[in-house]
Amino acid sequence: MRDLIFVSLENWDDVWRRNQFLCAGLAKRFPAMKILFVGLPRNVTHHLRRGTLGALRGEATWTVPGFPNITVTRALKLFPDSLRAGRLLNEAISRRHILSVAGGLGIKDPVLWLNPYSAAHMAGAMGERAMVYDITDDWALAPSFSDSERKLIIGQDRALCERANLVVVCSEALAESRAATCKNLLLLPNGVDNAHYAAIPDTTRKGRWQSPVFGYTGTIHADRFDTELAAGLARSFPTGSVVLVGPDHLTPAEKNRLALCGNIHVTGPVSYERIPEVMSEFDVCIVPHVETGFTNSLNPLKLWEYLASGKPIVSTRVAGFNSYPNLCRIASGVDAFVTACGEAMAENGAARPARRAEARKHSWERRLDVLLDALAPFC
Repeated sequence: MRDLIFVSLENWDDVWRRNQFLCAGLAKRFPAMKILFVGLPRNVTHHLRRGTLGALRGEATWTVPGFPNITVTRALKLFPDSLRAGRLLNEAISRRHILSVAGGLGIKDPVLWLNPYSAAHMAGAMGERAMVYDITDDWALAPSFSDSERKLIIGQDRALCERANLVVVCSEALAESRAATCKNLLLLPNGVDNAHYAAIPDTTRKGRWQSPVFGYTGTIHADRFDTELAAGLARSFPTGSVVLVGPDHLTPAEKNRLALCGNIHVTGPVSYERIPEVMSEFDVCIVPHVETGFTNSLNPLKLWEYLASGKPIVSTRVAGFNSYPNLCRIASGVDAFVTACGEAMAENGAARPARRAEARKHSWERRLDVLLDALAPFC
């Protein structure tokens, strides 16, 4: 396997996502392979506005504990991207930084893996032998972007699709929408480390939250998360708890709406190591996602993790969960969602083995086998 420069949409932290699972899996299989994981740039103007410039004093480059062949780096972002000249300067600084770190590691002739559409400027400029574009969300469909931002996203995405030696997508919707513009397309859904969730007991462990506990794990963002649905569920079970575990990107108004319920608990990020411990307190795993073209472009990690837990699952009608109506309850709207959660609470555990058996078919190890077959011509 060739050395890899992996440009990520997220930082490497304790909340593991697709990119970390892929890189960690490759690092374990190929200990002589060097992986340079490029996280989000350190945003100088952001910290300047908030008076937190001291946060930039930390290390820009480090080795991941337990993975001596994975180096993480973050370039500086000096100018606002809202100005075209600033964006171009930031891009040049980023390329120079990454090439310098890669050179110091002895990385030559690497495979370049691009996850963000905004990394289009790196294609052909990083000394790569081949380029992979991994699409995990159809950001052009996300409602939070302006028309000008959406136009830029569409252009960058198309350029990467046309240039990439291999385009990897995580969902059927992304495969259908990108097929016409790609030379080679690989559908690679997310996966799960089943052993990580094997310790979750068959019976709910009572802990800090009042039962019944309806639990959600994942990013909490208005582009995905339906706050009205979560609030409706909380009001319908006033003596229970709705527990939201993950990075919180809600606006103050959205947070206030949830806080008014009194029994919605937003924990913030929880490390990947502790997720099974937290999930063991859930009576029902929930997915209160909005139903949009954007959410239907996803393949949520939580699908496989919920299945691996064996616990009852209630989801809105979104991609991934829709494919398993025999293992998940699918419901649209507050009334139907609340009814489905009540039915899920009454489960007797009969579906638990089937959920876990399905999860075992979708391990990260199997995903890596498929990925390596597709990469073979370039590596």
